[in-house]
Amino acid sequence: MTIGSHKSHRHKPKCKPNYVDVVVKTTICTQNKISLTLTTFILHFLNFTPTSSGFCRSTNKYTRKTSRYRSKYLVNMCRPPLTKENVLKEDEKWIPKFDLAAFTADIHALGKKLEKEQGEDDVRHLRKMVSWSNMCAFVGFITMGLCVNPISVVALSLFTFSRWTMIAHHTCHGGYDKCHPDKNRWTRFKFAIGSLWRRLADWFDWMMPEAWNVEHNNRHHYNLSEKDDPDNVEENNQFLRSLNVPIFVKYMIVGFFMTTWKWFYYSPNTYKELKLARLRRLGKPIPKGVDPATAITMKEVVMGNNSFYSAFEFFSVVVGPYFLIHFFIAPLPYFAIGNYFGMGNTLYQNAIINLFLAEILTNIHGFIAVVTNHAGNDMYRFRDGCRPFSGSFYLRQVLASVDFAMGTDVVDFMHGWLNYQIEHHLWPNLSMLSYQRSAPLVREICKKHGVPYIKENVFIRLKKTVDIMVGASDMKWFPENYEKDFLALDAKMESAKNK
Repeated sequence: MTIGSHKSHRHKPKCKPNYVDVVVKTTICTQNKISLTLTTFILHFLNFTPTSSGFCRSTNKYTRKTSRYRSKYLVNMCRPPLTKENVLKEDEKWIPKFDLAAFTADIHALGKKLEKEQGEDDVRHLRKMVSWSNMCAFVGFITMGLCVNPISVVALSLFTFSRWTMIAHHTCHGGYDKCHPDKNRWTRFKFAIGSLWRRLADWFDWMMPEAWNVEHNNRHHYNLSEKDDPDNVEENNQFLRSLNVPIFVKYMIVGFFMTTWKWFYYSPNTYKELKLARLRRLGKPIPKGVDPATAITMKEVVMGNNSFYSAFEFFSVVVGPYFLIHFFIAPLPYFAIGNYFGMGNTLYQNAIINLFLAEILTNIHGFIAVVTNHAGNDMYRFRDGCRPFSGSFYLRQVLASVDFAMGTDVVDFMHGWLNYQIEHHLWPNLSMLSYQRSAPLVREICKKHGVPYIKENVFIRLKKTVDIMVGASDMKWFPENYEKDFLALDAKMESAKNK
């Protein structure tokens, strides 16, 4: 069965099209509680004879025509009727009983309540997390020139990680648009965008903030686990999954990817999505022969196999400023201090080494916390798009996302607040504190409606994600008939709402 197909398996007859020696298994009839004795009698009556594998129709030329008709009739009579319920797996038996309208109403009402309750507490909590992140930066930068050491590496790594996954992530989603008093900075329309200075002051990383906003906030969130999801782990790793090499080689490739993925994959691909969005906005066609869903990596940029931007543009606009300023200009005070005290370039070199080691560590940390959010053999994929904040949309955010350990600021800080992935995808424009408050309530709603809510250790999820990447396991496809039914119900609910 090909990926995306959910038709039931029907055993092919062990015969040629002329129906000579058609095998009819007695187990087919016993599924409908027909006794073996009665089955044998009917088969003999229809000119079938016992064989070691079941019953074969007699090849008597005078009875061949009527036996052909009767054997086909008997098989159809004995096979259970093919219904949507018959193709469901055991852990999907909740789907026929699921009340999409009631689930939608509960999730929508909770989201409105959470949004209404946001205020000064959320702003104070944001400031607290910003102070933690800045403290990591202070420790890292003040010690990185002394010697190559793990304290500097971990502190610098945590600063880079938290500035992206917590501060920039939730601000760029609009999580503080309505509750933060400083509208000139802490809104999605101002934070880190518009100039190199704003990028440097708010969120300085390999990704261009405007590009990440398009790729993540729009494309990923509103195409979750669909073909058009730019962060679909299974889809993006088709080459690796099908690569004809020993499995340990695939794991080594994933190991390299873990340490480099932000600049090797995420930065060039988010910039591609920005370019695509600009083409669509201007009404210009996509370059001929280009699949917009295909990921762009550093390999395509360097080799020139990229129809959206040149290597010079990418390095001068996107990754070049970060590479030069973060790794070589920022540690320059250590160059001056070292030469002033007669230590030469030692302090400067120590600082650069610590920065590069921190870069490797923050890539690994980010991979574990980010890439694992929607991958695993228990995560669903979907064929068609759905309307934002419809019943299907809410259901998909739960079925294609996973939460990790949670509940305290320290635990959540180490997870980059990405441990509330289900809640974040249900309502992308809420604050970090709102997600912390909402998780128990979302679990209760899912339990009430029988919807699977997955929460587990992030390292267990890491193993499941890597297995998807190397092709050791596959993600699940949501039953096609129910996917269509729910989309049709969405349309009916929307139509009724607009009347």
